[in-house]
Order: sequence, then structure tokens, then C-alpha cells
Amino acid sequence: MLDRILALVVEVKPGERRALFWSFAYFFLILSAYYVLRPLRDNAGITGGTRALPWLVTATFFVMLVAAPLYGWLVARLPRKTLIPLVYHFFAANILIFWLLLKFAVAPQVVSQVFFVWITVFSIFAVPVFWSYLADLYRSDQGKRLYGFIAAGGSLGALAGPTVTRTLVEPLGPVNLLLLPVVLIELSVLCAARLGPAAAGFNQTPQNPRPIGGNAFEGFAAILKSPYLGGIAMWVVLLSLGNSMLYMSQAELVSAATQDAVERTRIFATIEQWTGTLQIILQLALTGRLIKHFGTGIAAAFLPVVFAMGYGAMFFAPVLAVVMAFQAAQRTANFAISNPAREVLFTVADREDKYKAKNVVDGVLFRGADVGWAWVFTLMFKKFAMSIPAIAAVTVPAMLGWAGLSFALGRMQEKRARLLQSQSN
Repeated sequence: MLDRILALVVEVKPGERRALFWSFAYFFLILSAYYVLRPLRDNAGITGGTRALPWLVTATFFVMLVAAPLYGWLVARLPRKTLIPLVYHFFAANILIFWLLLKFAVAPQVVSQVFFVWITVFSIFAVPVFWSYLADLYRSDQGKRLYGFIAAGGSLGALAGPTVTRTLVEPLGPVNLLLLPVVLIELSVLCAARLGPAAAGFNQTPQNPRPIGGNAFEGFAAILKSPYLGGIAMWVVLLSLGNSMLYMSQAELVSAATQDAVERTRIFATIEQWTGTLQIILQLALTGRLIKHFGTGIAAAFLPVVFAMGYGAMFFAPVLAVVMAFQAAQRTANFAISNPAREVLFTVADREDKYKAKNVVDGVLFRGADVGWAWVFTLMFKKFAMSIPAIAAVTVPAMLGWAGLSFALGRMQEKRARLLQSQSN
């Protein structure tokens, strides 16, 4: 009966079901933890005014400049079964420290700003580590079929997190909500431990339990040498452009609408609820079939097209309701369709690149781009007094170019997948 129900939403083959469920649960728990924290982060980011946002984004980038080589050093020296739990235990311990500091009101404004930076760093590591692990386990053809369903687990978590936040933020207060993500993260470690044995033998590349080796900076060099990895890096830089201009516009509009911390947290949580609901519908109904039948290029291009349309809407109606709907639409397109497609791109990369280069792309380059685009927005909006509609208008052409890059990467991925298949045969 379970197989018949699964067949309605995902094309799962014999031997894949256990790994599929552990992957689903793992992603659900990680995203639940993050999305409990995210509305708290967004409120912390505008505590004391929006002028601090570019500085907070800049601080995040510099933290990543230190953290990425450290992670690369750990990847080179620790086996996968040790590395993944260590990363998550570290972040769970950090949350407990923030809870204590905020509970006893130790420099609350400074701690709130450090908390903003920390949650961003947490998301940079927690989610990419998950996808690196999956890229190391699943083949390209499996990723196309199964990643949509697995991503739906994350979407359920993205819906559960803000729902809990909206429900409990007033009776418990934002600070006490920090204890819930600690439990969720620790449960995700259990899922990760069960996933490895369940997926043994999937990939055409032997699952070597030993450390990858190399040095801490090889991820940077790989991106410079490989046109394929360089194209993925550029895709992420353009994603940062779209996200940054929208996030900064949203922050300005929300800050102008209300100064009440509880109400602002509810606004951010409402966006996450809309996003989670739409994502689940698309991921269960369309994602796997769309990527399999139309390819990774078209799926990856879906998000840039949504961004172009959203900025067009902002040009004509730069109001909070439109920005909230745009934010929900782009996050849905990202996590439901284009992000699973982008993760499929890494299934045909070398094993070392799945961990080291991917971390550089999703961490240092993405946050470095965030820094640049945040300051670009600040200059345009505050220094040159450009309106939000004007900023939206100049962003649209870049979004269309991003769609073209998506098609090119899709063709390169298909070529690499065919080569790997011929080598395994």
C-alpha cells in the first residue's frame, strides 16, 4: 500500500525506499530548525534600524572566509560519518549559548546582531552539508527522480517551523523558542547516521569511508579551473543578486510598516507559511517529473523567470503585499524546483568537489555576493535616492541572463551524466 501511495508522487525503485525516507526526515528536521530560527533572525536583523543590515551581511562574509577553509580542513581529515555529526553538534551547542546570553539579557542588541550573522552561517553549512551528503550517495538519474520528493521534506519543515514560531512566539517569547531547534538538529544527526547504510551501493562511485584528503583551499582552486563549477558559481552569484535586492526592499517596507518586534516576526513567519504550503504542492506533484522529463536546465531556469516577473510586479506596485507575495513565489520556485535542479548539477561532480567546492560556492561566494549586492542596494537606495521601482527595473535584465546560464549548465550536466554512465558500463 505504501508503495502504491508513493508511486502517485515519486518514481521510487526497489531498494530506494528506506534511503528516501531517511533523506526526507533528515531534511525535514534541518529545515524545521532553521525556519523556527529564521523569523527570529529577520527580526534581529532590523533591530536598531535597517542601516545595520549591510554591515551584518559584510560580517557574515568575513566569518565565512574563516569558516570555509576550516570546514575544508575538516573534510580533508575526517571521515564522513564523523564530519557530519560534528558540524551539527557544533551548531546545536551554539544555539544553547545564544539562549543563555539572551535569557539573561547580556548586551541584547549586540547579541541579536551576532545572532543574525550566526543563523546565516548556520544555514550556509547545515543545508549544503545535507545536499553534499546526498550528492555523494545518489546517482544523477536518482537525483532527478527523487530530489523533488526529498525537497518536500524540507518544505514540510519550512512550513512547520514558522507555524510553530507564529503559535509560540507570544506565549513563550522569542528567546525560549531557541531550545526547540536544538532538539530538531540532534534528531537530524540520527537520520544522517541511518541514511548512509540505507543508500550503500547507490552511486557508481565507491563510497569510501576514509577522509577525502587534500588541503583546505582546494575548493577555491577547483572553481577557477573548471568551467562547469565556475558556471554553477555564477548561477549562485546571480541568485544572490535576486535575493539581496528583494530582501533589502522587504526590510525597508516592513521597517516602515511597524516597529513592534512581535508583529514583525509574525509578518516574516507568514511569508514562510505561504512558501512552505506552495512548495509542498509543487514538489510532490511536479518537481521530480519536471526535472526528469525536461532536464535540469529548464528546471534551474524556472527561478530566474519568476524573479524577472516579480521585479516587474514591484516596478508597478512597490508595496508590502506585493513584496510578500513575490518573496513567497521566489522561495517556492527556488526550493521546489530550481534548487533541487541545482543540487542535481553536483551529482556529476568529483567527490572532492561535492564537499569542498560546493561549500565554497554556497558559502563564501554566495555570501561574498550578498555583501556586494547589499552595498549596491544601499548606495542606490540611500546614496543616490533611487526608488524601489527603479531598482526593480534595473534588476530584470540580469535575471533574464541568469535564465540563459541555467540552460547552458543543464546541457553540460547532461553531457557529464552520459560520460559517467558510459564509464560505469
